Amino acid sequence: MHMSAKLLGLLAILGILFAAGTLNAGDIKARMLERLPVIVDLKARGVVGENNQGYLEMLKGQTEKQDLVAAENLDRRTVYEQIAGQTNTNVQVVGQRRALQIAERASAGEWLQDTNGIWYQK
Repeated sequence: MHMSAKLLGLLAILGILFAAGTLNAGDIKARMLERLPVIVDLKARGVVGENNQGYLEMLKGQTEKQDLVAAENLDRRTVYEQIAGQTNTNVQVVGQRRALQIAERASAGEWLQDTNGIWYQK
């Protein structure tokens, strides 16, 4: 899946939250959109993968763009907290559900972690 499809998925989730007035569109959306091309590149090159909790994870031995990955995960956590509050669930459940969506939309060659914690390449 190319970047425009991933962007649409991200925008759909953020759009729901922004419409509900729970997130500041000028903050999280802008940051996540700005980071997206770099994240797509890092995934394509096997620097990061998507873990089974809905977060990016540095793959073994990789250190490139760790600060960017940490910032992305912090914003994801904020989004997941908002969704959890709106759906009367918890952040872990939201992240796990998001991880399944991410895995479905992942491009060939991207690294993913299954529900048992095993890493595989799509």
